[in-house]
Amino acid sequence: MTANTKRRLARLRQRQQQARRLQTCALLALCMLPVAAAFAAPSVFPTGVTRYEPQKAWNGYVLFSGQDKKTHLIDMNGNEVHQWAQEGFPPVLVEPAKAGGARGRVLLQLAQLPGVQAAGNGLGNTAIGELDWDGKVVWRWGAAAQTAYGGADTTTNAAPGGAAKQHHDWERLSNGSTLVLANLVHDVKGFKAPRVLDDVLYEVDPQGKIVWRWTASDHLDEFGFSKAALDQLRNAAPRDGAKAVDYLHTNSARVLGPNKWFDGGDARFAPDNVIISSRQANIVAIIDKKTGKVVWRLGPDFAPAGGKLPRPVDQLIGQHDPHLIAPGLPGAGNLIVFDNQGEAGYPIVSPGIFPHSRVLEIDPVKKEIVWEYTAVDSKQTQWSFYSAFISSARRLPNGNTLIDEGMNGRIFQVTPQGEIVWEYVSPFYGDSAVGGSGRTVRTNWVYRAQPVPYDWVPAGTPRSERPLDTVASTR
Repeated sequence: MTANTKRRLARLRQRQQQARRLQTCALLALCMLPVAAAFAAPSVFPTGVTRYEPQKAWNGYVLFSGQDKKTHLIDMNGNEVHQWAQEGFPPVLVEPAKAGGARGRVLLQLAQLPGVQAAGNGLGNTAIGELDWDGKVVWRWGAAAQTAYGGADTTTNAAPGGAAKQHHDWERLSNGSTLVLANLVHDVKGFKAPRVLDDVLYEVDPQGKIVWRWTASDHLDEFGFSKAALDQLRNAAPRDGAKAVDYLHTNSARVLGPNKWFDGGDARFAPDNVIISSRQANIVAIIDKKTGKVVWRLGPDFAPAGGKLPRPVDQLIGQHDPHLIAPGLPGAGNLIVFDNQGEAGYPIVSPGIFPHSRVLEIDPVKKEIVWEYTAVDSKQTQWSFYSAFISSARRLPNGNTLIDEGMNGRIFQVTPQGEIVWEYVSPFYGDSAVGGSGRTVRTNWVYRAQPVPYDWVPAGTPRSERPLDTVASTR
């Protein structure tokens, strides 16, 4: 080979390498576009982890169900480290202490009626259960319910009507029972609609027996409705082709757990009491487990407020995931809630010209907001953070907050100052009737995201914590 030929080949290889570097840079630039721009709804936008600062983030796994109807456990770099073939509404991890020390167990939905719209209710859900890390069902309730862990199938302790009809929330309790939020379609005196889609709570023991039950319509006079609002509620008509009126649309239910308020003598905050959220009525309420009475509430109506923190709670609209921050976490005892600021209420409350969501931390005794997050705290426009429905917020051990901006499939961590230190957009798309005006559309929405500590999974489960800095590329 001549010297000229060698030089030409060397130049050719150099040009090829340059072209590959330019192509790589272009792809990286595309993948690192600001995530907020994605929500202006271009046809293509980045998915997976788009930002990650390990030194500022709380590092663990995240559990959620995607629109592929499967449940995913991802690490901080967005790698799927485990998958269950079923979905959850929502999926809920079972703490090892409540599972005989077993790691990696989850609560998921196990069976659906074909052709029954499941969005926003549990009418198509026939069975729920607990699955181990390998996907084996170790407890089941609903159609063909098991008598106990690993027991034989039976119908004697099946859910009422043979179907679980669980929706929006549930949890394993420290006594081994399971708290289930479900739907109940029945006639309710005083309602104009012939059938009401009511919300009911069950405590189901390990053998499948209902040991406690609470029905929302029995307590309408305890929710603080004005006479005009109550009249409007009772005269409401079914929406979106439904046959029964979904007047409360309860979207959250869990026990309060240990807290400083009860320790200080406030019986309203007894650890076994249940906190619920009504999306349709803009109400958060605590139910006394012993009496069934509503003993504390926020909403439905709020006075205007503004100014510096702390300040009185102002109007919540269509909120999700309210719960007391657990002992040992920053803000322990305060209530944290994803305030969607969608559209809800009797009468309907509008979010205004710049609709935007917010996460609120509230002193539940003083009913004051002591911390909040909006997109402005991340130096973005208000509407850069907005989910009119679904969504969640969880306080993390280092003081950060994990937020699920549900309708956009965006999950992210913010510091107390509002800095985004981890961000992920779900790549799991599927067909959905939600948001399609009667037609099927493709979406990646995520109902709820749950932080998962490393010690919840079986030993040897992989994880990655490689930094990803997109800040420089977006300036």
